Amino acid sequence: MLIGVPKEIKVHEYRVGMTPSAVRELIVHGHKVMVQANAGAAIGLTDDFYRQAGAEIVGSAEEIFARADMVVKVKEPQPSETAMLREGQVLFTYLHLAPDPEQTEALIKSKAVCIAYETVTDARGGLPLLAPMSEVAGRMSIQAGAHCLEVTQGGRGMLLGGVPGVPAAKVVIIGGGVVGANAARMAMGLEAHVTVIDKSLPRLAELDQQFGAKLNTIYSTYDAIEQHVLEADLVVGAVLVPGAEAPKLITRNMVSRMKPGSVIVDVAIDQGGCAETAHATTHADPTYKVDGVVHYCVANMPGGVARTSTFALNNATLPFTVALADKGYKKAMQDNPHLKAGLNVHHGRLTYAAVGEAQNLPSISADEALAG
Repeated sequence: MLIGVPKEIKVHEYRVGMTPSAVRELIVHGHKVMVQANAGAAIGLTDDFYRQAGAEIVGSAEEIFARADMVVKVKEPQPSETAMLREGQVLFTYLHLAPDPEQTEALIKSKAVCIAYETVTDARGGLPLLAPMSEVAGRMSIQAGAHCLEVTQGGRGMLLGGVPGVPAAKVVIIGGGVVGANAARMAMGLEAHVTVIDKSLPRLAELDQQFGAKLNTIYSTYDAIEQHVLEADLVVGAVLVPGAEAPKLITRNMVSRMKPGSVIVDVAIDQGGCAETAHATTHADPTYKVDGVVHYCVANMPGGVARTSTFALNNATLPFTVALADKGYKKAMQDNPHLKAGLNVHHGRLTYAAVGEAQNLPSISADEALAG
């Protein structure tokens, strides 16, 4: 199989779909890989490294999309990229379709086979290709939130951990999954007062066992969210419904009553955000204010630490990339139901029910699609 790795073109996105080590692994398996020139240059992965791994370096994304049997990316394809997809071509990347009807329509129109990292599952019910970026985003949320609390960034002028004799900031994390747990770890490490709100009592028990008395765990109700959001200096939205649009748990009314200069970091923005006042921003212009509350809603947060993120992502995606190349996408998915869960669009048909529900579009099951 010929695998193509284009340079990412989303604003300030410096991650790359495959590292040189991943390229070499595919070549050892008998495949060919072409990488767009300078695809990894910003994070120290030069064209020479890719050449040494056995990749062909090509000058343009147009050539990648025109020739490759499978395109491996990081972020969702931008309009210029969806226009280049071919019928039957395999696209393996993050898609986050639920809040993005334009992209959904473009991928359906392309008749490509589109497999989303974020909906691939594992035997424990987890999302193994989302988890490494969720770990990064969770940790970055506290780093970003602490910066946004500075007066020069529009914040309240608070140091997250305070100092002796001065109270630490109150950090409220809505969602106790991978993002939430990593955010809590970082916030507690900086000596903030940390509360995690989640609707799963077993998950709250796990977090309580993991972190002990330093962490305050609260069962999720509207009252609980309202109370703790209004008291918070920093709120982290860490809610995830796999493949679906995030629920709006932080209402506009709550935001209007939050402390002036408090901060919301909405990590769920890839799936539409869990704050009613959230809209996607970029690393070039990451924040805005609503009712005096600073909102940080960067849709590709891990892109800010692109080198760490690229290696973490490749560690997770490589086995699936190899399987798709070795077996072809149909056989690979028939052999692995967890990879099959990643199929979102197939030859002009939507194959992920949660996206269909979010956009009021018809969908078929992955099994139906693959049987056709």
